[in-house]
Amino acid sequence: MSSRLQNTLTHNPLHQSIWRMLHLDGILLCLLLLLAAVGLFILYSASDKSLHTIEMQSAHLLFAFFILFLFAQIPPITWQRWATSIYVAGGLLLIVVLIIGHVGKGAQRWLNLFGLHLQPAELMKLAIPLILAKYFHALPLPIKTRSILIALPIIFIPALLTAKQPDLGTAILIVTAGISVLFLAGLNFKLLGGTIVGVIASLPLVWYALHDYQRQRILTFLNPERDPLGTGYHIIQSKIAIGSGGLFGKGFLHGTQSTLHFLPEHTTDFIFAVCGEEFGFVGCLLLLMLFMLIVSRGLMITLQAQDTFSRLFAGSITIMFFISLFINISMVTGLLPVVGIPLPLVSYGGSSMVTMMASFGILMSIQTHKKLVTN
Repeated sequence: MSSRLQNTLTHNPLHQSIWRMLHLDGILLCLLLLLAAVGLFILYSASDKSLHTIEMQSAHLLFAFFILFLFAQIPPITWQRWATSIYVAGGLLLIVVLIIGHVGKGAQRWLNLFGLHLQPAELMKLAIPLILAKYFHALPLPIKTRSILIALPIIFIPALLTAKQPDLGTAILIVTAGISVLFLAGLNFKLLGGTIVGVIASLPLVWYALHDYQRQRILTFLNPERDPLGTGYHIIQSKIAIGSGGLFGKGFLHGTQSTLHFLPEHTTDFIFAVCGEEFGFVGCLLLLMLFMLIVSRGLMITLQAQDTFSRLFAGSITIMFFISLFINISMVTGLLPVVGIPLPLVSYGGSSMVTMMASFGILMSIQTHKKLVTN
């Protein structure tokens, strides 16, 4: 973003008053709109010029931005009051979905309510940062060991219920959201190191708890060529797509891996590979720069927040956004196992997009509902 646009949005009193009246952060909104537009541009090619796909994604985006605007109107103090209720409701829905949830693609993740497909695990990506930020808001920082021991079940019970569906990708993001709050609240590095050692020591138990397809994904990550036409097919084709793009790419609509259907899930989890093939290293770098501008704006809002609840929640949401794009790009390039996490605002889909935009709505609420401090 140019310095002229930033100055216009931040230093012009008229623009400031308009944005504050709408409870929207102008810089963040412009960046999100730009990312959404870029996402539609890439998706058009990835879907082989499917207008139906673009229309559906546009509808998802319109609803997601509406949720962003709606959530931005609610003051942070209200979100703080609602945190416990949102967490309890999300936890109950996670239990219900394991009992009577809709099964699709081998996973039991959705509830059918009045014709709508609701994914309760997405709600927990908001609920956990909210309730932990509320809990630590009332405590002196940095947090003590007792507080951490209370927070861990709050994080891991919903994560385990989500992993049981199975939905390992969302479970990872739920844990990320919770751990990031602990980190921002002053988690002792000795405790953090001890936790990491404990996680490493428990890996054999985790291995036996995984589903067969999840074990196969890890083995494929270590050696994709062990089954090039089976479990290793996704990542091999993804690397071919990205590598064939070179420095500047093959050009818009000239990718072959997606249009000839060599690249699976090219509109969802592996859409970054389409970007790499058609726009090359330079195009991927520009997309990453756009993502990092959003992250930097989120961190700026975090630093400017006026209370502990707002800082912890804003920081957690920003970190979770970064981790989402980091995991997606890493799995597409073969640096991490495939876990099914979409590229924010670029991959086709509605559930994760709405959750992400809802979190950005609360982020804007934190930025625009500041109390006037006078000397």
